[in-house]
Amino acid sequence: MKHKRREFFRKMGLAGIALGTVPNIIAQELKSEVPTTPTLDPGMKILFQGDSITDGNRSRNDDWNHVMGHGYAYLIASRLWYDFPDKQYMFYNRGISGNTVKDLNDRWQEDTLKLNPDLISILAGVNDIFYDIYDQKTIDYKALMESYSELIEKSRENNPNVKIVLCEPFTLRVGHVEKDPANWESKVGKLQELVRELAATYKAHFVALQKPFNDHLKLAPAKYWIWDGIHPMPAGHELIAREWLKQTQGLY
Repeated sequence: MKHKRREFFRKMGLAGIALGTVPNIIAQELKSEVPTTPTLDPGMKILFQGDSITDGNRSRNDDWNHVMGHGYAYLIASRLWYDFPDKQYMFYNRGISGNTVKDLNDRWQEDTLKLNPDLISILAGVNDIFYDIYDQKTIDYKALMESYSELIEKSRENNPNVKIVLCEPFTLRVGHVEKDPANWESKVGKLQELVRELAATYKAHFVALQKPFNDHLKLAPAKYWIWDGIHPMPAGHELIAREWLKQTQGLY
């Protein structure tokens, strides 16, 4: 039996490794992808804001089976809730499908400030580009930046100690984007620069996502990660969750 197992692992490229160490190797790989040490202070309230990518078909009631949706916000919250029950974290998802940055600004009092979160994570802007391309609503990057700035300023006025995480918008050449990739990538690129600049200006934390998506194209094609060029597949949401956890590690 041991001989057969060794032969199996030899064929899998694991010859010379003690059988009992294989699970440890896998565990170490996962640890490098998703940190297991707490990055947040005990009792923190963490809010995820954005559009449909954040929304994840969340419920609008107190049904805790669906309240976090089924996307990256759910994955991050479920991981930290499970790993650190003693920390008493509280997570909220207030993403709304179809929202632009201005839409977020219009509802910021009710859906953000009223909750008085200790950390706000924002992923937004792709709908501003979508409406520009499909509805001829020309995107005004100056107005977009002003509106995005207001989100941060209002949050800091409400709670000077609030932590802000700005997630980088992203896209891949599939679905909507594949039809006009140069146009999409040019506009998304400007949006990425804008969000990165805001993070620097307001000393918020920037979570890079475009490069991780690009890097993962070495493992599987674009449609494996983002089905329509905008909305992630399940594996894409897992990628965002892992990057969020990894890139915010040790920040606070």
